[in-house]
Amino acid sequence: MANRASAPEKRPGFFSQIRSLFKFTREIYPWLPWAQIAILVAGVLVGLIAGYVIPPFQIWTLVLWGISGLMLGILGAMFLMTRLSTSAMYQKIDGMPGATGHVLSTSLGRNWQASETPVGINPKTQDAVYRTVGRGGVVVVGEGSRGRLTRLVNDERSKAERVAHGVPVTVLYVGHGDDDVTIADLAKTIKKLPKAIDKATMGAVIRRIDSVSQSLSSLPIPKGIDPTKVRSQRPR
Repeated sequence: MANRASAPEKRPGFFSQIRSLFKFTREIYPWLPWAQIAILVAGVLVGLIAGYVIPPFQIWTLVLWGISGLMLGILGAMFLMTRLSTSAMYQKIDGMPGATGHVLSTSLGRNWQASETPVGINPKTQDAVYRTVGRGGVVVVGEGSRGRLTRLVNDERSKAERVAHGVPVTVLYVGHGDDDVTIADLAKTIKKLPKAIDKATMGAVIRRIDSVSQSLSSLPIPKGIDPTKVRSQRPR
């Protein structure tokens, strides 16, 4: 009997994605629906006032202005939900293994290259080290206990300095200590680093570092997380 070809996975539609994003954000911000309703009402009122004040005053123009205000309110409500969803994601993944990899691989833009897979990890404690290379040089990011990360971070920094001589190497630790960077500010902090190399040098540095990196495929490495499916935080 011939094997049946597996049916292609159906991607969620636009409204399904909006609904999922709304539910996800509302878990952190329960007042979101009321804020969105207020924005919609305010948009309609602004449209009606504009239709009443701006001549000529006619019923059909008032209706059109009201519809325009409603559309403006919808845009405002969507903008609010999008901004809050980002904040909600950071709150949910804060402290979870793999959160750093998720942020580095999705939030840095085209001027930086990173993977959600750590370049060094302690399999017992899941303390991990990540690396990203961009116009600001090489950034080594530690996720976990700073004391347990010392050797892993130093090894990765030494390797980067050895193969990318002259390129600045910055070390960051994700956490809530005095010298740590919170997960919400990680991408912002990296993007603020001054540009030190051009794109050609950046590509050369990436190739050099990758050529000396050892394969970690046999280790139980957390490959990032799906922020819409996170559960309660795991204490370190």
